[in-house]
Amino acid sequence: MLIVMQLPNSRTEPDGSAVVRVLSYNVRSLKDDTAALARVIGACAPDLVLLQEAPRFFRWRKKLARLARAADLVVLTGGATAAGPAVLCSLRATVERTEDVLLPLTPGLHRRGFATAVVRFGGARLGVLGCHLSLDKDERYEQSGMLLDRLAGMGVDHAIAGGDINEGPEGPAFTRLADALQDGWATAPRGAEHTWSSREPHRRIDAIFATRGIEVLGCGVPVDLPGVTRLDLMEATDHLPVLGAFRIPAGA
Repeated sequence: MLIVMQLPNSRTEPDGSAVVRVLSYNVRSLKDDTAALARVIGACAPDLVLLQEAPRFFRWRKKLARLARAADLVVLTGGATAAGPAVLCSLRATVERTEDVLLPLTPGLHRRGFATAVVRFGGARLGVLGCHLSLDKDERYEQSGMLLDRLAGMGVDHAIAGGDINEGPEGPAFTRLADALQDGWATAPRGAEHTWSSREPHRRIDAIFATRGIEVLGCGVPVDLPGVTRLDLMEATDHLPVLGAFRIPAGA
């Protein structure tokens, strides 16, 4: 399914509310074409980037900083300290606090975590959470509950969470999140739907969610965005990105 992607530019409104562009992207530990990856991210003009499978090992901070710099962004939080999820941001964001959270480890399974922050855009205050949920169905469902608990405990009225859910909208973890939050694509579809795989997209396993009160202006895979080429999307990593625009109300 493809709906032409027409997203508003980032801006701060006279009443202090803010239009914020958020990108979620599984970058496969930067194992592919990082120049193509940086071009895709830069063309999306995001205020926030929620990465999954960010570098976690040798010189991971330097690798993450290099990607951020190439996309004209800065590293906000995450990476190895969150077991993979990371958040990049533009200089438009005023950072209030960050926290990387490691989730309980199930023996034999990969360690998971959340990269979280509270930021301000104009008069709008926003909680941010990046995630990459488990490949194991039961653990994934438990982690979806932990995600909702984490959002509820951030002390903000408005929050956005996004990442690689590792299952489609029909799955129990995805459904749990979509029942409690606004699923960006389902609420205001723009661009393409499917995120996996980048070469033969046939499933939507990556998503951006928003709490009630945030206006979803559009969300989807930016396949028809100026500056984003099909070749770059295929070469950058094995997932397709999700780009959304959200209006965040002003508030304390």
